[in-house]
Amino acid sequence: MVEKILAPVAAWIIMVISAGGYLGVVGLMAIESACIPLPSEIIMPFAGYLVSTGRFSLIWVATAGAIGCNVGSILAYEVGKHGGRPFVERYGKYVLLNMHDLALAERFFARWGSATVLICRLLPFVRSFIAFPAGVARMPLLKFHLYTFVGSWPWCFGLAWVGMKLGAAWHTDPRLGKILHGADAVVVAALAIGIGFVIWHKTRQNRG
Repeated sequence: MVEKILAPVAAWIIMVISAGGYLGVVGLMAIESACIPLPSEIIMPFAGYLVSTGRFSLIWVATAGAIGCNVGSILAYEVGKHGGRPFVERYGKYVLLNMHDLALAERFFARWGSATVLICRLLPFVRSFIAFPAGVARMPLLKFHLYTFVGSWPWCFGLAWVGMKLGAAWHTDPRLGKILHGADAVVVAALAIGIGFVIWHKTRQNRG
């Protein structure tokens, strides 16, 4: 059931990158950074696989991913800046945000300042949503984009590097194909459990 849900998403991501090249990576990572949980854990490793085939450069793949994070963050930042708390109260449940999340983000910004964006861009799940509370906190725009890029680049590079290494080993080590084939269900299940936990946690908070 889970595989049937995630497989079309993965197939669409692969199609976009295959057809769009670096711009495809930019576009997909922009979606991921616009408070839409499109998994970068699929986007960047496949782009890294194409590095192993010689189609892409690892440095430029990571850079394209980080640029996409900046592009997508513009919308989320502006919505947070102009919509603020009323937006969260009315529409937050549709993007898995609530007043508890906003208050927590505000405390982080009060304590750590702009470094909050830099840190959160290196973390799963929260990296997709941090632009909204940054807008609510009215973080200076230039610093926001600088920290978004600096924090996103290592994340994109790391995932792409993994994809590149797996791609390079795919045809040279026959054992790898067997291992990965058996691990498909585990990877899909792990993604599903993680996403499910976040949704459950947010739903429980909203009810509370």
